[in-house]
Amino acid sequence: MALLQFNNIGIVAIQAAVPAQKILSKEQTQYFDSETIEEIVQKTGIEERRFAPEGMCASDLCYAAADKLLNDLQINRSEIDVLIFISQTPDYRMPATSIILQHRLGLPKTTAAFDISLGCSAFVYGLSVVYSLMAGGSFKKALLLDGETRSKVYHPKDRKTGFLFGDGGVAALIGRDEKYGSSYFSLNSDGSKEEYIKIKSGGYRYPSSIETFAERVIDEHGNISTDEHGRMNGADVFNFVLLEIPKNIKEILNHAGLVKEAIDFFLFHQANSYMNSYLTKKLNVTEEKAPQSLKWYGNTSSVSIPLTLCSQLSHLHLDGKKKLLLSGFGVGMSWASAVIQSVDMMNLGVIEV
Repeated sequence: MALLQFNNIGIVAIQAAVPAQKILSKEQTQYFDSETIEEIVQKTGIEERRFAPEGMCASDLCYAAADKLLNDLQINRSEIDVLIFISQTPDYRMPATSIILQHRLGLPKTTAAFDISLGCSAFVYGLSVVYSLMAGGSFKKALLLDGETRSKVYHPKDRKTGFLFGDGGVAALIGRDEKYGSSYFSLNSDGSKEEYIKIKSGGYRYPSSIETFAERVIDEHGNISTDEHGRMNGADVFNFVLLEIPKNIKEILNHAGLVKEAIDFFLFHQANSYMNSYLTKKLNVTEEKAPQSLKWYGNTSSVSIPLTLCSQLSHLHLDGKKKLLLSGFGVGMSWASAVIQSVDMMNLGVIEV
């Protein structure tokens, strides 16, 4: 069982960045009528999203967030020991985007840098990796960069996914200090459900070809996509969330020796508003303690948890000591939850790029 505990490590500051281009769901009438779009918006709760223009990558969003964070806090860049980049929309198949960002941000050659390719659970997984590295060595400062341009992944003629996903990036500065106390993590995976959310082609098992880029009807509802775009079985994903996530949240609370009333804020992956409403009701948590960012940003995959923190929780929310429960779940299937302590975390908000 992947239950972990770390001591005296925490998030010092966090900054998010989103594309300036705003896409309103109700104006996406190229392929669907207004009545269909209205129904989708009501079910998902997503009214607008941010789309990266051509030429903008997830790394550009992370760079903007990290550069501003380092400048605003006047961090000596030579003190950054580790840089981890989380994304399933990297710049290239090789080299690793993290190494490009190390150079672009002006970090020293002594900085350890590597990528993590993981979906909606990845911010929690990434935190656990950084915390583990810092707990086991002499590292003092780390950058966790998490970015996705999911608007490039899903086909606009597929109503199952075409109105859900948006783009964003975040930079978190992580440091060591006794004030952070203990943090707790639960990491989980089930590869038997790989078909629930998947891009079939473009890798090495099913390489790209003329055929994989061909549009075709993919279901009885007339949705259109290609083998190069992501597809999702929403019913199976929802049933998975019902089965696993409330159970996992109870598990992490037990691991931390806490009751849910001790948690100041619950930060769930922003899949859709119906799913999040189910979780808050199942756990008997008020909406004020479980903020949502779906309405303005949509589903940004692994970025959704830190983007919700940056956009919905102000300095006032994070003053002093606060206990945060994070829970990410999705493609894989993979899910992870954590209880971390925020101590005067510097929330630098959201910038447009």
